[in-house]
Amino acid sequence: MCGPRDDAVRAAVGVTRVAILRFPGTWSERDFEHAFTLVPGAETEILWHADASLKGFDAAIVPGGFAYGDYLRAGAIAKISPAANELRKFAAEGGAILGSCNGFQILCEIGLLPGALVRNDHLEFRCDWVRMRVESDRTPWTRGLKGELLRMPIAHGEGNWVADERTVAEVEERGQVVFRYVDEQGIATPEANPNGAMRNIAGLASVEGNVVGLMPHPERSSELVLGGTDGLRVLSSAIHGLTPAPR
Repeated sequence: MCGPRDDAVRAAVGVTRVAILRFPGTWSERDFEHAFTLVPGAETEILWHADASLKGFDAAIVPGGFAYGDYLRAGAIAKISPAANELRKFAAEGGAILGSCNGFQILCEIGLLPGALVRNDHLEFRCDWVRMRVESDRTPWTRGLKGELLRMPIAHGEGNWVADERTVAEVEERGQVVFRYVDEQGIATPEANPNGAMRNIAGLASVEGNVVGLMPHPERSSELVLGGTDGLRVLSSAIHGLTPAPR
């Protein structure tokens, strides 16, 4: 593991350090690692959950997969990992966190995001491409993207975001909805919703905006050969916003 870098040194070279967490059953960490090689100024390190330290990092990724085999409930065992406390501390200090798919589930389980992800309403595993409308640009991951329609792949059986009516009203009122499933015209229709998520919610932010979770996979839409590059826009947004200007 690399030691913490002095802020002045990182500012001089314009490097943003990104930690990518790995749990037993994580399978998307290498995809994120590769995607970030396409973002100038990003430097990544994959950290094992049991001894992960986020000190000295600018951003953290909680990737997709099946942490601990998704036994009990997706993310339910990962929430008692040492990495969970690191994420809570990092978030409290204002660190930028992005959780995709299983990462979104974990962030909800450890209390950094509201609600929960449960079985898709049709009880099927869905692997497909979806469209989302960016509802907020007040997060590090969506700077300048509000109103944009993004196309990304999904691969999940438990992507149905649910919460009590009060929580749903609060996330809407506070502007915590970051991504919403929509059709080609940008309209949030039932047909555009791949899992039954309430209000077509595909991704949320914390009240402070520094923690974001979404079910689609930005790391798997980072190159044209994969079918699109909209995911790279999300990853680049945070890196460009967090990277100190070179001196």
